[in-house]
Amino acid sequence: MQALPGFRDFYPADAAVRNAVVGAWRRVALGYGFEEYDGPMLEPLDLYAKKNAGGEEILGQLYRFEDGGGRAVALRPEMTPTLARMAAAKEKHFRKPMKWFATGSFFRYERQQRGRLREFLQFNCDLLGEAGPAADAEIIALAIDTLRAFSLGAGDFVVRLSHRGAWIAYLESRGITGETASGVLRVADKLERETDESLDAKLAPLTGDRLCAADLRAFVAGTTPAELEPVMRDLAARGLADFVKVDLTIVRGLAYYTGTIFEIFDRAGTFRALAGGGRYDGLVGSLTGTGSPMPAVGFGMGDAVLCEMIASLPHSAKALEDAVQAARARDVYVVIADEAHRPWALGLLQSLRDAGLKSEVSLSPTKVGKQFQAAEQAGCTHAVVVGGEWPMVRLKTLATRVEEEISHDALAARLKNQQV
Repeated sequence: MQALPGFRDFYPADAAVRNAVVGAWRRVALGYGFEEYDGPMLEPLDLYAKKNAGGEEILGQLYRFEDGGGRAVALRPEMTPTLARMAAAKEKHFRKPMKWFATGSFFRYERQQRGRLREFLQFNCDLLGEAGPAADAEIIALAIDTLRAFSLGAGDFVVRLSHRGAWIAYLESRGITGETASGVLRVADKLERETDESLDAKLAPLTGDRLCAADLRAFVAGTTPAELEPVMRDLAARGLADFVKVDLTIVRGLAYYTGTIFEIFDRAGTFRALAGGGRYDGLVGSLTGTGSPMPAVGFGMGDAVLCEMIASLPHSAKALEDAVQAARARDVYVVIADEAHRPWALGLLQSLRDAGLKSEVSLSPTKVGKQFQAAEQAGCTHAVVVGGEWPMVRLKTLATRVEEEISHDALAARLKNQQV
């Protein structure tokens, strides 16, 4: 038996990489003052079918079914509708702005491609209750610093910044509004991936002769939205201007975006988007039923493309490998010189673990040499030999092979002091 197509097994080394990635995500978000939250993996199907809560593409990719209670449900394909539902229910209880982040698994039944899976891990950061461009810049800076946490720099990736309002204004100037405009935006989202002939074939049923691919390309080439200027100034003040450029080919296919939008790509153009997001001021209100707007901006970053890019660059691959090795390393291996000493050794092992030291021991009788070998393989920094000298033990620093005698009740404090 094998895992389903588009799903992954995480063997210990793979899980260590995943945990290192999630750990970096958390550190950066917490450093920005964001709070962690989560929601259910299973949601009512109606959450994604509601107006502005997704789009035709998302609806076609849902893992949907009827549960035992006869309810139409779906595995979550993204986090924003869940966040909007939660915010709509209890936003009055939280101080504004609400700065929340989450990590978890998401599911989309779509054609497998490089960097695109049917189950994937995603980092989501959202800032709710703040309408100004400073909130947009804060979210973009957080996305940039998240990638910098993996030793990626301005020469490695770029934030391509656009504005949904500029697109809507352009389409209105051509007499295109409402659902037709939403359809055109989904076509425009493919400007970089499809030929003019392909795009024109999709535009014609929507707009007749009012709009063609050449018109869209001319708009992209000749427009710099004034709405993005304060965002760019804010990022420049942070020293992050080199990471960002205005690029209206970024459209974002989801229907709920209302203002600033962005996607992050590697500079070489080798991979799919590393992250994407934007402003969605109408979504929370649409889910409350009141229609009252609540300003919101956020982004999502998946693990699949990110890990591929990190592995492709020596400087970032080294940083991740160091983090993985640090996470997998052990502090001490308790070597049992004689099985008669096992009760003493187990008591010492427990005291080391109680002190917060990552400690191991052989679970079956094993030669001393093989125990030292196991200590090296486990990445232990020290080995402690329990023998007939008890209550004294021999502490060995494995990197230098230096040994010393120490009382067993002083061992934990000694090792903790060396960690500082």
